[in-house]
Amino acid sequence: MEINNDNFNIFSQSHQQVGDSTKAFMVNVFSWMFAALTITAVMSYLFGTNLSLTTMLVGETGMKPLGYVVMFAPIGFVLLMSFGFNKLSYSVLLILFIAYAIIMGISLSFIFLIYTEGSIYVTFGVSALMFGIMALVGYTTNTDLTRLGNILMMALVGMIIAGVVNFFMKSDTMSYIISFIGVIVFTGLTAYDVQKLKNIGSGAEYGIESTNKLAIMGALNLYLDFINLFLSLLRLFGSRK
Repeated sequence: MEINNDNFNIFSQSHQQVGDSTKAFMVNVFSWMFAALTITAVMSYLFGTNLSLTTMLVGETGMKPLGYVVMFAPIGFVLLMSFGFNKLSYSVLLILFIAYAIIMGISLSFIFLIYTEGSIYVTFGVSALMFGIMALVGYTTNTDLTRLGNILMMALVGMIIAGVVNFFMKSDTMSYIISFIGVIVFTGLTAYDVQKLKNIGSGAEYGIESTNKLAIMGALNLYLDFINLFLSLLRLFGSRK
């Protein structure tokens, strides 16, 4: 049978364009994620190790108003970005994402009051290694992780409910179990989210506003996977002061 070289060349070029578009999209996603993590790490370190900044959040009598704001504001940012995705422009979404990373960093500064700096740095490094491995798995595997993702999302809902209950129970055993499950859930979600984003990138037109907005939301998803993995590991293995 004779092969039509023209058709084959067109198919090869189209396949190459899809591959290039996917890579460009994923580079965009990871670039914004790493940028947000850097901002968060810097803000967390500044507010966690500088006494004058720390006293803006907590005092001798307990949490100050600003402390409560930075604790709960990140939830509002995530909800605003998620539900306002279609209405918000790319510029506004990006500003919200950067602001969220700043507020989240200030919020996470409380870990410096609870855990030793050495254990924070070690746990961060372990988290980065685990995240990197699972991100690579999610990007390279040919196995469909959709079913796994659905199971992990149900487990995440269970964790949230258990966390709310334990907020009132204040059980150390329950907290340990939730953290242990959290490591499993967010490790798996990293691979699932990377594969999902890879599939999105393969069908997205690179350079247009909607694709850029998807990259920001993808970066937010991976950012949350990493932060929650880090916090779960820190609760399990972090050395308290």
